[in-house]
Amino acid sequence: MTLIKSISGIRGTIGGKVNQGLTPIDAVKFAAAYGTWLQLQYPGQRLKVVIGRDARISGPMIASLVQQTLVGLGIDIIDLGLSTTPTVEVAVPMEGAHGGIILTASHNPKQWNALKLLNAKGEFISGSEGEALLQIATNESFSFASVDDLGKISFNDTYLEKHIQAILDLPLVDQRAIAAANFKIVVDAVNSTGGTFVPALLRALGVNQIEELYCEPTGHFPHNPEPLPEHLTELSARVKDVKADLGITVDPDVDRLALVCEDGSMFGEEYTLVAVADYVLTHTPGPTVSNLSSTRALRDITEARQLNYAAAAVGEVNVVVKMKEIGAVIGGEGNGGIIYPELHYGRDSLVGIALFLSHLAHQKCTLTELRASYPNYVISKNKIDLDPQTDVDQILQQMAQLYNAYEVDTTDGVKIYIDKEWVHLRKSNTEPIIRIYAESKDEKAANDLASQIMNQIRNLQ
Repeated sequence: MTLIKSISGIRGTIGGKVNQGLTPIDAVKFAAAYGTWLQLQYPGQRLKVVIGRDARISGPMIASLVQQTLVGLGIDIIDLGLSTTPTVEVAVPMEGAHGGIILTASHNPKQWNALKLLNAKGEFISGSEGEALLQIATNESFSFASVDDLGKISFNDTYLEKHIQAILDLPLVDQRAIAAANFKIVVDAVNSTGGTFVPALLRALGVNQIEELYCEPTGHFPHNPEPLPEHLTELSARVKDVKADLGITVDPDVDRLALVCEDGSMFGEEYTLVAVADYVLTHTPGPTVSNLSSTRALRDITEARQLNYAAAAVGEVNVVVKMKEIGAVIGGEGNGGIIYPELHYGRDSLVGIALFLSHLAHQKCTLTELRASYPNYVISKNKIDLDPQTDVDQILQQMAQLYNAYEVDTTDGVKIYIDKEWVHLRKSNTEPIIRIYAESKDEKAANDLASQIMNQIRNLQ
């Protein structure tokens, strides 16, 4: 059993002993800490929190525990039921709520669940806020409400429509062009809430030919829910079998978007953001942001327009901070996470789908042709095991020094830019390893670059 407490929330496998898995006691304790943290932010106010969940089997149990704990603190709950991470993020400010909780373990398998925590803007809480919350949980400094001051729960099932309408209202979402393109689309929603939300969005956009694959929100994931090529073989085959224009897949909480081309090949999770950014920049030029482990292609298409690109530390919160800092018009992460601030500052597959289809409709080409129009890079993902006594920080400093003739970024680990290639070294906070991501023009070149770096690290030990 596994339980991971971090500044972004609590995540774990269901069952086991307290503090070793995500047990009912752990869910209650962390919910109480979050509610108490909110009370400290808004002293004397009657608080309201939005809660939604993905379709995981453990969802109803965890939702009940979390909601009733907050009720016990005197906090009112708006229960969205089965929802998506971006939908909860949209709902928090619409409801004038003080915070929100999404119950999802994102791309993790079905035995996992988690509490993801939002502030009043519908954005993930910051690192310092997360640290304060963890301290409250450690100290168990909760004070529950008396019987006359208990919170109330109200159910609200309108946010599927509200979220979709907010997307349709965006100036860059060209509903007419999408409808005219008459796309045929296969959707794999891994039997979670995307199975409800994605087809509903497509129909609202004017897509009439929708093939649904694993779109029943039962929580029984038919394959590993992380949208990687090795998990999308059925979607790829279905796209070819029915002669669809593309395949769309999302993870269980619908904040990661991956696409399959008409020939069954992968468009590439890294290139979801690149394509959407290409469309956004064409119509609304401005800065872009992705994290340090994302493809260089976004930087290339941004700088080709004489616009500013910036890299942020890994993590959605860090990307959002950088986007706000430079006024980015589009940003996200190479895992298929699209952040479009015109709607909200959170990864949102639904707005990503609407913008991507608008782009494709305007381009009047196939997905393979669209993908071929972008700079081609391949990322090699590796790790190197170290002796537990190794000073990892010193090794990273030595590597930065070794390559000081090149552009080096030490915002998050060490990222070294070598012409059009790069390598990103990040230490793990939980085990003695360094993660090594390398990007180059093809798989062999990326692997060769990673091997070169790994050999140099071994020689430093």
